[in-house]
Amino acid sequence: MLVTFKSKAAADVVMYESHAKPILDLLHKDLTRGVITAAESAAAIALLEKQVNNSKAHDAAEALERDVHKHHNANGDDHGHEKIEPVTFSARVYPLLDMLREAQKGNFDILWGV
Repeated sequence: MLVTFKSKAAADVVMYESHAKPILDLLHKDLTRGVITAAESAAAIALLEKQVNNSKAHDAAEALERDVHKHHNANGDDHGHEKIEPVTFSARVYPLLDMLREAQKGNFDILWGV
């Protein structure tokens, strides 16, 4: 299922629920319906930027490491698999973070599930 974030400040941002949930959990917001008010936007931006910086500081996720070791051997043989290119937290959150910044500038709320 999809979550569509709406604001007068920017074009809609659409995410899969599974990708939106960690972001909304971090902001202590409900997945199905909610609002980030203009007053909350500064704190939300700061929290998401902090999480982006933290996620960049960590190495590849354990699951990705297991997959790499499973499909690549010591000889460099990749068993015909393409190179793994994970989508990072910072890439997933960027559109919403951009919307938040624009909403803060214009003093607009961000809504979803309405």
